[in-house]
Amino acid sequence: MSKKKSAIPLFEYKPELKKALVVVAHPDDIDFGCAGTVATLTSHGVEVVYCLVTSGDAGGDASTHTKEERAAIRETEQTAAAREVGVSTLEFLRYADGTVEPTLGLRKDIARVIRKHQPDLVITQNPERNWERIYGSHPDHMAAGEATVRAVYPDARNPHSYPELLEEGYQPHTVPELWITGLAPTMAVDITANFDRKIAALRQHESQVGHREDLRDMMKDWAKNTAKSFGFKKGTLVEAFKVVNTK
Repeated sequence: MSKKKSAIPLFEYKPELKKALVVVAHPDDIDFGCAGTVATLTSHGVEVVYCLVTSGDAGGDASTHTKEERAAIRETEQTAAAREVGVSTLEFLRYADGTVEPTLGLRKDIARVIRKHQPDLVITQNPERNWERIYGSHPDHMAAGEATVRAVYPDARNPHSYPELLEEGYQPHTVPELWITGLAPTMAVDITANFDRKIAALRQHESQVGHREDLRDMMKDWAKNTAKSFGFKKGTLVEAFKVVNTK
């Protein structure tokens, strides 16, 4: 009997992948969406950089902190979470939480980060609304995803886009590949061996998930059900992505 083939392939590391950039709207978005993948990449020696569009100053907790205090707390949490999966370089753009739009200004700021770090891979959020699960379609998520896609192509590579970036010393850079979370996946990353690191990263977001005793079980169910839906063997935990060739 032939072995059942999965519906989408598993990621296979290639040595030419040396640096990745992850761009999201809020602290904890990376850790919910792709921290297992980040841990997998860093375990292969890939340098991963985070770019946070906001600092989560409107994060959904019941605290009485000011926006400035909450932003500082969430930046600290995200920095600690990043360390759990091998990331030490974070860029905070500090746009106001809840107000993100794919403006020319945001595109320029993300293009600057891309040119600065020259990644071989960019990972970002779904720019399309999910009508089956509205919770995943926060307007900031969609806006950050859309602005990142536009920054990848054409802004970061085009020397005529934002000439002031050239004046700042940031040379054009072409990103070879883009991975998008939550959008008709075409590839999965096996995070089974790095699942505990993902949970450790999420646990650093005390202000957001400190009350969630079911966090580990919930995240394991997500990863297990994603694996099952694409026909991977029982016990496999995955995060899945739409892979876009941008060359």
